[in-house]
Amino acid sequence: MTDVISSAPALAAAATHPDPAFPRFHPRPAQGWINDPNGISYINGRYHVFFQFNPESARHHRIQWGHVSSPDLIHWDEHPVALRPQDGGPDEFGCWTGVLTDDGGVPTAAYSGVRGDGGHSQVVISRGSADLVTWEQDGHIAASMPDDGLVTAVRDPFIFHFNGKRYAMQGAGLANGHAALLLYTVEDMSNWKYQGIWLTTENPVAAAHAPAEIWECPQLVQVPSSSGEADTWVMMFSLWLSGDDHEHANGVGHLIGSLAEDPSTGLPVFVPRSGGRSDLGRDFYAPQIVQLDSASGSGAAPRALLWGWANEGPGRDGRRGRSQAEIDAAGWAGVLTHPRFLSVEGGALVVAPAPEVEAYRGTLTAGRASGVDDLPPFAEAVVTGGPGAGEVRLVLASGAERQVVFAGSLSEGEELRIFIDASLVEVYRTGSVATTLRAYPATGETWRLELPEGALADVWELKLPA
Repeated sequence: MTDVISSAPALAAAATHPDPAFPRFHPRPAQGWINDPNGISYINGRYHVFFQFNPESARHHRIQWGHVSSPDLIHWDEHPVALRPQDGGPDEFGCWTGVLTDDGGVPTAAYSGVRGDGGHSQVVISRGSADLVTWEQDGHIAASMPDDGLVTAVRDPFIFHFNGKRYAMQGAGLANGHAALLLYTVEDMSNWKYQGIWLTTENPVAAAHAPAEIWECPQLVQVPSSSGEADTWVMMFSLWLSGDDHEHANGVGHLIGSLAEDPSTGLPVFVPRSGGRSDLGRDFYAPQIVQLDSASGSGAAPRALLWGWANEGPGRDGRRGRSQAEIDAAGWAGVLTHPRFLSVEGGALVVAPAPEVEAYRGTLTAGRASGVDDLPPFAEAVVTGGPGAGEVRLVLASGAERQVVFAGSLSEGEELRIFIDASLVEVYRTGSVATTLRAYPATGETWRLELPEGALADVWELKLPA
């Protein structure tokens, strides 16, 4: 078995990266473009995160799969590129979004392969070594474009298990303008059986909470629920609109519902009850979730762990961004978020950072601070609301000049956890979803936390653990 530890540490080099906007606590290669997290898995005691990757430039082109892994979600190793476009193959234009599954003891990737610009994607499979470091790409197609005149676009396979059976779904767009999910039975990973259109935005709950022309990067996982219901499932979509071009104004939405077996067909049926936005920031897209445990399969509480993608950009919601020329000069683009656990509380989705990231806390620079406090460029702040309501603001400031990066209300007893990693900001609110934002400090600017009366903050400078 290949010694994965011999791969390059994925965070150590970030501390000396020449670009002050480069993140130090979110693993990614030092150069190149990255986007969607892919193939997330936990195998043989290691978390593996693959991602769409162009090592040649800071632009989206001829996408490959990069690869990092960790035993503890803190210490990360960067591995060689896993999947590459094959000349003349079904993935010649790119190895796009997909998942990884154990197929009879063999790690197997299933991903969207595209032959050329503007072409339809097909599900391509590739087999990996036991340590997931080397891959055999023979261009095998497990599912092609369905022979269904209503289906105009298909992408992003996702595999799930229910009642001891393996299924897959893909996101789709329909000729009538609705977004859709397509369902497949997967008894044989090499040959997926199309079962038809599974869910669309014609469903009123889906239309209200996941409006789109195409549902991209569909996810379906079982999550713990405060109500104690064992059958609580979260379905998540990236909400694609024509003309998005990596801006994705609709962001990511989710549905919360139940999964049951249709007595006549034996196929699963998802019934959504509610839904909402999965992240409140404009810089979050294409998340992937890994099902770590399943209540229906192992007797353990279901757990689901998510990573998302935060893009570079020209600035959104009044925040200063980076031009394409600045991105090209920097030579890198894209960050993956911290790993996040999902749950449902009071019928609503709750997103929290994995507890392991507390290991990044270094020196406590402020304890129970109030009013206004300057923050280190790499920091975590835990803010607790005091009597009465008020607004917390995270600001980039230089003298009298100030740019508000985040502003949010805070009530008594409520908690916000704010992470700053150079140009990536993640805000987690108790009992709610996260907010993911990008912001780029200019020379002479400092991060400043402005608290309402009665609110208190503990602030740590982030540090890589030994």
